[in-house]
Amino acid sequence: MPARPAPGDRVCVARIGAPHGVRGEVRLWSFTGDPSAVAAYGPLTAADGRVFEIASLRPAKDCFVARLKGVADRDAAEALRNLDLYVPREKLAPAGEDEFYHADLIGLVAVDTTGAEMGTVIAVQNFGAGDILEIAPKRGETLLVPFSKAVVPVVDIPGGRVVVDPPPGLFDDEEDVPPPSP
Repeated sequence: MPARPAPGDRVCVARIGAPHGVRGEVRLWSFTGDPSAVAAYGPLTAADGRVFEIASLRPAKDCFVARLKGVADRDAAEALRNLDLYVPREKLAPAGEDEFYHADLIGLVAVDTTGAEMGTVIAVQNFGAGDILEIAPKRGETLLVPFSKAVVPVVDIPGGRVVVDPPPGLFDDEEDVPPPSP
C-alpha cells in the first residue's frame, strides 16, 4: 500500500453525504473555489487511503450528485456517508493575496489586538453568510468570529496566529447586554 501523505500535504476538497437513489450515487459537498471544479482534480483520497474517482457530477439543490467509480448500489454509497475527500496540496493553485485554505487556518493561535491568547482555530464554518472562524479557548465554549478583514485583520500563517479585533458586544454575555429601548 502506498504511503499516505502527511495531513499538511493534502487539503480536503469534498465530503460525501447521503446516498441519492438506489444506483450508488451520493450527495457531494465541494469545498473548492469553483465547486464544480472538484471533478477536475482527478482521484480523490480518503484519510484511510482509499481512492475515489468522480465518474459524473451534476448540480442538485444545495450540493452535487456524484457517481463514483466502483460504487454501484445504495448500500455501498451509504457506507461512504460523511467521508472527507482530499487532494495533494501541489494539485491546488497557490492561494492568492488575502485567500487562505481552511486547512492552513485550523490550528492557528487566535490572539486579540493586545496579544492576549483567545484560543485555537479549530474549524472554519460557513452557514451561508460568509466564513466564520471557530475558536476553542482553553476553557469554556467555542467562540464564533466572522472571518473578515475588519474582525480578523492579521492572518500570519508562518507565525502560526491570527489577530482578532472583535466589534464591541461580540463576546458580551447576554445578561451584560442592556435590553433594547422601547
